[in-house]
Order: sequence, then C-alpha cells, then structure tokens
Amino acid sequence: MNFRKQHSIEPSPMQLAPLVDILFLLVIFFAVTSHYAKNEQVMDISVPAADEGKDNESRNVGEIIININTQGEIFVNGAQLTEEELLVKLQNIVTIYKDQAVILRGDEVVDYKYVIAVLNTCQKAGIWNIAFATRKPDAVAPNK
Repeated sequence: MNFRKQHSIEPSPMQLAPLVDILFLLVIFFAVTSHYAKNEQVMDISVPAADEGKDNESRNVGEIIININTQGEIFVNGAQLTEEELLVKLQNIVTIYKDQAVILRGDEVVDYKYVIAVLNTCQKAGIWNIAFATRKPDAVAPNK
C-alpha cells in the first residue's frame, strides 16, 4: 500500500515585521538615552586637571550635575538658574531623596566665590554628597 501524506505542513516564513519594530524601538531608546547622558557634558566648561581625574567616569543614576561657567552662571539640565532657584530645586529633590548626589562642574578659571556660593546653596538644601568634576592632565612635555 502506498500511503501518501494528505497534506504537508509547510514551514512558516520568519516574521520580519516584529523584528524590525523591536530593532527600531531599540535604536530610538539608545539615541534618546545617549542624548540625555551627554547633555550636561557638552557645555563649554573646561574642568580643572587632577592626577586622579577621570574623563569618562561612569555616572550613577540620579546624580545632579551643576555647571558653573566662566561668568559664574549656574546651569542644571541645560537651564540657567539663580542661586535661589537652585536652592528651591535642590530642597525639593532632597525631600524625596535624602542622599542625593551632586557633581559640581566648575570651569577652571571661574572665580572661587561662585563655587563657594553653589557649595553653600547645596549645604542649605541639605546635600552632603558632593563631588567635583575633574579631568586627567594633558601629556606633560619632557624636561629640557
């Protein structure tokens, strides 16, 4: 007896539409994430050099970066703030996150009084976890 298959199951082709959708969403996610991660680093601020400085240190989630430019202007998340506005913003954050971390990025030629003013504002807000952004020193020329 010759038994034949009445019907054969054909392999279904791979569905590309869901794969393309997922890849597209991943591209958007990484593009948006990298944009916000670099938002605070693109300002025209040259931080001071230190032997133990780190150029691209990995950041912790939730760190606030406070930038101080050469004119003493304060920037947080790309927005310019006064000391009073910074104090209100930091106080609001500290009420939710008690151990809020702050990174202070001051230009290397900024007057010391502006840095102290921001440190004083952080102290008033109750922030104790403050770090200073630095970079590695440039290559030193050999002695003559």
